[in-house]
Parts: sequence; structure tokens; C-alpha cells
Amino acid sequence: MNLSEQGIKIKTNKIGNHKTVCPKCSHTRKKKSDPCLSVKLDPHGGAVWKCHNCGWAGSNKVIYTSETTNSRATGTAPTSPVRSPKPIELPRKPTKDDKLYKWFLARNIGRMTVDAFGIYKTEMYFGDRMESCIAFPYFRCDTLFNIKYRTANKNFRQEKDARKQFYMSKELILSDQKELIIVEGEMDVLSLYQCGFKNVISLPDGAPQKAEMRADDKRFQLLETLPLNTLEKVIIAVDMDEAGQALATELEHRLGKDICWRVSWPDSQDVTCKDANETLMTHGTSVVLECIENAKPNPIAGVFNANEYMDGVLDLYYGRTAKPLSTGFSQLDELYKVMPATFHVVTGVPNHGKSNFLDQIIINMAEHHDWKFAVFSPEHSTQQHLRRLVEKRNRKPFDDGPTARMSEAELRRGMDWLDGSFHFIESGDHIPTIDYILDKAKRINLLHGINGLVIDPFNKIDASRESGKREDEHIRDLISKCQQFGKYYNVTVWMVAHPHKMYRTDEGIIPPPDLYQIAGSAHWNNMCDVGIVVHRDFETNETRVIMRKIREQGVYGNIGECFFTFNTTTRCYEQVVSSGY
Repeated sequence: MNLSEQGIKIKTNKIGNHKTVCPKCSHTRKKKSDPCLSVKLDPHGGAVWKCHNCGWAGSNKVIYTSETTNSRATGTAPTSPVRSPKPIELPRKPTKDDKLYKWFLARNIGRMTVDAFGIYKTEMYFGDRMESCIAFPYFRCDTLFNIKYRTANKNFRQEKDARKQFYMSKELILSDQKELIIVEGEMDVLSLYQCGFKNVISLPDGAPQKAEMRADDKRFQLLETLPLNTLEKVIIAVDMDEAGQALATELEHRLGKDICWRVSWPDSQDVTCKDANETLMTHGTSVVLECIENAKPNPIAGVFNANEYMDGVLDLYYGRTAKPLSTGFSQLDELYKVMPATFHVVTGVPNHGKSNFLDQIIINMAEHHDWKFAVFSPEHSTQQHLRRLVEKRNRKPFDDGPTARMSEAELRRGMDWLDGSFHFIESGDHIPTIDYILDKAKRINLLHGINGLVIDPFNKIDASRESGKREDEHIRDLISKCQQFGKYYNVTVWMVAHPHKMYRTDEGIIPPPDLYQIAGSAHWNNMCDVGIVVHRDFETNETRVIMRKIREQGVYGNIGECFFTFNTTTRCYEQVVSSGY
């Protein structure tokens, strides 16, 4: 079986470590090009892989275990076995005496545990000196693969050329385990075994100084021998110091956060325990059991418990949540107030003033509430759009006419004010996607902070869609992205969308459209929080603003309409009382 059969693509077949996209999850992620899959090629044509996002792992080779090797790959035939560790022999005269047992008993580890792991006393050279030491044999199913030696002053050595192996009890069969506890060092394995836990292992090389997550870090290659296809839960019970937490991070990175749970050892003003053995010595078996039982899972991305919302629920209870904001028009406020983080659709017959009226709203929001905006409006040049906005800010015409135009000094002051409140998204020589626009808005928000995003109009966004996707499905997904952006960043989104072709009545007038008449999909009506129609009577010069939809009626608006005229002197809309309709 080659990698292409699994959908794995790498640039070269060079022996060693590679990073690439994961065929199982990358297409579902926001950043689809993120190389979350680690692939390791060996000289014999074998490969192992592991996704550090979704946890998918597999192999087309046999990884050594003393039992049957498992991998997450399905239906894979072994092609290139990894060389097995060479068994070694115990020394001829291992020594066990009362002094040995007393040393362990002082650490709350009993005789039966010492005997179960085959621990003994001996003498070994450390440098040029022969020293008394404790020997920790590394067994796997009664086969000895390594011995680690420890002196009283914590000098360590191990057998020459011994293959890396987990430290664990003789009776532990890894391939049978759905749940494992990983600790940091032999003493912690013994401590948990003393408390009744048999499924405990320790990596042989201790903890790194910091988490680097390097694919070629040899100290973690032994993890490949774990039964990754059947392992459901890994409890990480390492030291609480910086190195121990770095080890925990490395383990989560390689095994997958979804199956990893972290243990916290007791930490109080009186006593701080950094590991399992210190906890056993200080507090006894019951507290060790409690710590293991209270291990915390890693949060699942996008999944939260009820109490994680407590602050928000209390804000609702005490009325501390965001409140609807005035549009700057008292009569309109009775029908429509702007609620943060909502999605608004503005429609109307072409040339009836949708964009111009929306400009008035956002100028008012900036003036009255100090709101800041990102604006994508490619129908006219940004210079022409700024001309319209600066008129509403200065309440004077930009051009010569019946009334005096703004002076250059007034123009500059108006532009300075706009400069602090508005940021314009340009698309250059291409038609932008909604992802492009939202990404730019996200960056603007990061640097400057925005309260609103204006997209005017919808039909200037790239309309191409995935093969087989209908237009209404494309629009549904586009609206969903806008809503998700708004909720996540607390930004109100206005989108201008044109209706399909409108026809005159027998009286020769074009009636105002409803939201279902917006081109492409009924989702415009169904999914928006607010639906606004702007309709102009050219004979009376009245602009009719109709609230077609308010999701939270009575909270921040109601269905209804009000009337405006456009003042050619102030270049602003003004409310009127009218019975024209």
C-alpha cells in the first residue's frame, strides 16, 4: 500500500520526516493549507503518519511491540518491520536486602511493588568510580530490554546500546489497553502501581525543557508502538513543573488532544506536590486516587459546558448585555435600532437610494456611538464614496451648486474624522470572495477594532460556487459566514442585495419589493436578523424606509415604515410625517 492510496501527498520520497495536509480533516478547516499531518519515511519504504488536528494515524509497516502491533490504518499489510530491541540478561547476582526495601518504603512504595518490577541493588561504574545503585529493569511481557541505574545522589546510566522502551509492569500488555496513564519517571510508575493502577507507563528519556513539537524528536518515536487505533483515553500525570508541562504538551500534540486528560497534583499554601510520588508520600493513596479520577479533558474545540456561559447568563440576568442603539432618527428608532453582532439585509429597486440611506445610518452610528466600520463598496470608486460620506459628515455639498460648497479646510477636517472611523476594503483587479472580504475585515478589527461591516452590494462578490452546489445553497453558506463573523467578533454586518427584475403595476408604478424578491434565494428573508427596504417616490421626493423583518420584535424593533426626504443643502436625510402611501 502506498501513501497515495490513503490520499496522502508529499513532495518527495526522501527518507525522514515530512509535513503535509491531512486528507481526513484539512478540507474541513478554515485554513485548508495547514500542514497538520506528519509523515515519516524509513529506508525500507515504510511510512507512519499522524494528524495533529483530527488524530488520524496509520502505517504501512510493522512497528515493534512484543504483542501484536496496531495502527489506525485499516487493511494495511506489513511491508517493512522495524528491528526489535535486543533482549538483555540480568546480572548474575542481583541483590535485594532490607536496606533496599526501606528506601522504597520511605517513599510509600511497598515490598510487593518492588518485587513486581524486579528492582534490585547492584554496583556499576559511573565515570571512573564504582558506586552502589538501584537497578530498574525495563521489561515488556517478561522480556528484559534495558536496565536503568540510579545512585543515591541521582546519577543515572543505562545499558549500552539498549533500545528505548517504556517503563511499566511486566504484566501490562499494551495492545489490550483502551486507557493508559503516562507519567514522568520510574518512581511515578511505581507510585501509581502501589495505588492499584496497572496501566501506567513512562517514557525512558524524561521531559524536554520546552515543547518544540518537532516531528524528528527521537524521544517520542516510541509512542508509535502504542495501540493508536484502539486507545480511547490517555491520562497525562506528569510533573507540575515547566518541563513536565512541556512533556504534557508534546504528548497531546502527538496522541491527539481529543483523547488526552491532564492530572493536577495538590498545590496549596502548605504543601505543593510536583508528581505522583510526592503526592503519595505527603497525602497517601486516597489523594492520589482522587487526582487521577479528577483528571480534566482537553476542551473540544467549539464545545462548552453550561457553567462556561455563567458570566454571560449573569449579564442577561442583570441587564448588562449590549443594548440596541439609536440610528440617529427618533421615528426610525421606534421601528429599528441597531443591535450589535446582527446581520442586516438592505434591498430596494435600483437607484432608489439604498446605499445613500445606509451611508446616512453608518455616519450617524459613528457620530452618536463612536462606531468604526470596515466598508466594501466597489460599485463606485472609494473616492466617490468618500465624497458622499464627507457630505453627510459636514452637512454641506461637495460640489458647487445652489448652496455654498464645503471649503477645503472643511473637507480636510471631514476627511480626518472619516479616517479614524472608516476603513475601506479594496479588491484590486479581481472579484473577491466573501472569504477574502471577511478576512480583510478580521485583520482590520485586529488592528483597529470595528463595530460594523458594510458589504454593498452582494452582486459584486464572486458568485462562483463548488461543483454541484445550487445558488440558494451558495447564498445560505455566504450568509452563514457573515453571521458567524459578526457573532464571533461582535460586529454588525449590513449587506445590500438587489431584488430580481421588478415590474410596473397597471398604474405605472414599481411597488417596493419584499425580502423574498431578492435575487437568488429565500434565505435572504429566512436567515437575516433585520430586513430593510428603501423605496423612493420620485414625484414627492420622499424615501420610504420599510422594516420588513425584525427577528427580535419588541426588543430592538418592529415591523413598520417611516418616511424621509433628502435635504440638498445639508446632504442628509431628514424624517418627515407623510401619508403619501
